Amino acid sequence: MDGSFSRRLGAQLAVLPDGSVVGDLADTCLERQLVSDLDEIGEPAVVRYGAGSSKIDFRLPCGGGLDILLDPAPDRKACRDTLDQLERREPASLMLPANAMMARRAFIPGLKLRVFGEGAELAAIGDLADALGLATDAVAKDALSLGRGSCLPPADRWTAVLLLFHDHEWELALLEEAVESPAFYIGAQGGHTAREARADALAMKGVPEQSIARIRSPVGTLPACRTAQTLALSALSEIVGEYERLRPNA
Repeated sequence: MDGSFSRRLGAQLAVLPDGSVVGDLADTCLERQLVSDLDEIGEPAVVRYGAGSSKIDFRLPCGGGLDILLDPAPDRKACRDTLDQLERREPASLMLPANAMMARRAFIPGLKLRVFGEGAELAAIGDLADALGLATDAVAKDALSLGRGSCLPPADRWTAVLLLFHDHEWELALLEEAVESPAFYIGAQGGHTAREARADALAMKGVPEQSIARIRSPVGTLPACRTAQTLALSALSEIVGEYERLRPNA
């Protein structure tokens, strides 16, 4: 790859029998060219597009160059097995046809949210997560019992746990549950006073200091949020940024 490229190394797409495409690598003109070229090859090949390519009649608008592996007959069972592993929330990998750039493509399970809260904040984070297509467990306060955990299975390494309560006494059991899990992100709404009170209460319950330190508060990338929608956007921006760091070679 030469120049800028908006996708990560190893980005993939699939061409369906009718010529339509699932996924994307750049703009629509590149996808159309890939479909055309895939029809013309009989075995896997790495093809250069853009700068440095022998295809002088095709250039990328950004002026860069990309090396793309075209595979006209992928191993469908291997692809299905990889998807099955990811659906089981397990990291997976896929062997690629012989090439000098990437012999194996690694994958991690998709980002999942587990959100507890009430009112407008819980609704806003749920709406935004739905718009982004994120798997979400949204649990309202009226579905919980004060002083008890959620009774949900432990959050896995690719799940973010977010608490959005105004009444912070609802948080303690849920946070104890969260810090015992490998969740990659744990956050709780509130400012300095709420954070200190929360930390003191958890310490009194015997939660180790290093576990308490895992809890983000305040949450989000913005220093102050005045609406539920802004808080949702700020919190999800931080969560997505942390999730991207979990990817291999991030």
